[in-house]
This record gives sequence, structure tokens and C-alpha cells, in this order.
Amino acid sequence: PSCFFFYLAPPNPADAFTLRMAADFPPPFRPVAASPPPKSALNLAPAAASAPPVVESKSPASIRRGGKPTTLGLLTFDLDDSLYPVGPVLADANDVFVETMAQYGYSIEPQDIVETGKLIREEAGPAGTAMSHTEVRMKAIRREMEKCANAPVSEADVERVYSAWERERHHSAERHLYPDVISSLQKIKEEHPNVIIGAVTDGKANPMHMVFTLGPYFDFCMSWEDDAAGRTDFFKELSNVNGQADLQWIYTAAYDKYTEMAANNGISLGEGDDAPAWIHVGDDLAYDVGGSASCGAHTILLDLDQEYGQTAKMRFFWGGGAVMPSWNTASDEEIANRKSMNDAAEMMVDKRISRLTLLPDAVDEILNGE
Repeated sequence: PSCFFFYLAPPNPADAFTLRMAADFPPPFRPVAASPPPKSALNLAPAAASAPPVVESKSPASIRRGGKPTTLGLLTFDLDDSLYPVGPVLADANDVFVETMAQYGYSIEPQDIVETGKLIREEAGPAGTAMSHTEVRMKAIRREMEKCANAPVSEADVERVYSAWERERHHSAERHLYPDVISSLQKIKEEHPNVIIGAVTDGKANPMHMVFTLGPYFDFCMSWEDDAAGRTDFFKELSNVNGQADLQWIYTAAYDKYTEMAANNGISLGEGDDAPAWIHVGDDLAYDVGGSASCGAHTILLDLDQEYGQTAKMRFFWGGGAVMPSWNTASDEEIANRKSMNDAAEMMVDKRISRLTLLPDAVDEILNGE
């Protein structure tokens, strides 16, 4: 059996997490996506032994947690496995990658790009963990093209193949959007007309590019790939078992964007308990809950029913039950460290829901201090 040794966060849950563990995982898992049936109820996070502590951040993104805000100012979302299942989306994009490569005379299989990406991260050593998804994919495309051509290829050809992959990623995300996303967003916008909605993502997915579905509801998108220095520092800390992995940089940037947009729209930010609430919604305990809560956000964890086809969370199951989705390029070490961060972030979950139709109610409960 796998053994995990970890040190949970100290009394202030905004502190970064100390990481220490190792694990082995079984073979790849092929996700299945389907429309979820109407069967679940709102699952709240376990009650804490005492009142939630006030999280004070030195960044301008700090909002008091544990108070009772009455208005919703900022609502941020993760994208992959939160608003659509990432498995079939990446599968579609990889199929288009194969088709585009064939137009250049190269014959490969969809999984080749994933396996080559894993190899590139491994070859880069500690720096490989900090490489962005785009950087890894571009290098993998070049390597596969040069392997087939047995000669160097132009940067323009690599970029054209990558662009085709990225376009299909967005098109597929629209096709696979969870069926209750739009209705939930519509209800939230109707009930909170001044809310600013943004996305915070670790990849290149951008709801602003999904013009037929998510685009009209989102005001901005912040990507980890926009800040190479912050991303590199985080993954260096993540790979150091004696260090601390700080995710505040990306969420601070998102809150700064919110304050800028609010000022431009004439929306008052207030102060202290009078400040509008910030709620972050996502499927990842470490990145979504732990990262945003450390900057003062209230959190909603999307621990969705099986029918939604979430696969990212399955990498962190206990007791040998973890499964590696075929799209995963993270190393075993990174997965193990992420598991420790997940454990520390559990205490920062404000609401946990199993269906997206329950999202508006979860938002209202947070605003009412419930």
C-alpha cells in the first residue's frame, strides 16, 4: 500500500502548505462523460470545531472571511473539470492535432503528444514541473514533427499545428459544457447584476473565446501562463519538500483585475465587513480552494456527481484507489505533493456541491453567512 506523510497547515489556514509524501499509482483511466440526472443534494463542508478564522493577507486582495457579506462583488471560476469535463475536450483537441499533422505528411497517434509531453518534463528535471502546458505542448509538437521528418522544422509550422489544437480545445469545451452551467450563470447574474465574473486557470483555456456559451457571462480571464515568474516560483516550492508552495500570486492578480474593473464601472468596493464578497468556484482542493482562500475568497468546491465525468480529482484518491487519466502529464512527485496540499485545504471549503444547479443556492448561503 502507498504511504503518505504530511504536515497539515498550522492554525491559520491561509499559510502555505508543507509537503512531504510519496505514492504509486495504477494504469491510465479513460473518462466517460454524460449528462447528469437530477438526483443530488447540496453537500456542505463538515462543520468546524470553532468559528472560521479571519484570514488576513498582506496583499490588496484580502477580504474578511467569516463575516456576513450581503452583496456579491467578484465570482471567479476554474474551467477544466469545473464547467466541462477536461478528458473528452483534450481528446478532441488531440484528434485535431493528429489530423493537422497528417496535412503536413506526418503520421502519429493521439496519445503520442501526451507521452512526448511527459518525457519532455522528465528530461527537464526540476525545471520540467514549472514548464507551462503551452511550452510543453509546443516542444512536444516540434519533437514529433522532427521525428517524422528526420529534419528540423520551422517555428511557423509548429505554431500552426499548435493553434489548430488550441482552437479545437475551445470548440470542444463549448460542445461538452455541463448542461446546467448556463442556467446557473444566468440565475446568478439576474440575482447579482453588479457581479464581475472571471476565470482563473492554469492553462490556456479562456471563456472569452467561447463566444457561443461562456463568453457573454465572463468579464476577464487570468491564466497561470501570464506570469512565468510566479508560476516558476510556485512549482519550485512545490517540488521542495522542505518548502512552502504559495498560490497567492495568481489570485492576487485576479482580485487586482476586479478592483480595476469595478472602479471603471463605478462599483464601490467598501471596506472591511462592508466589502462585497469574493467567491471562487472550482474542482481542485489545492489550487482552487487553498489558493483562493489564502487571499481571502470564500470557496465552493465542485465535487460533482460521477455522471459529470470529472477525472482530475481521481488522481488524489486514497488507499490505492487513485487513477491516472490519460491526459495527465504531471510527475508522480508533483501528484504526491498536490495530495498533501489537498489535505490541508479541506478546512478551507465553505460549501461543497455535487450538481451545478445548486451553485446559485450555495452562493446565496455564503452571502447570508450560513
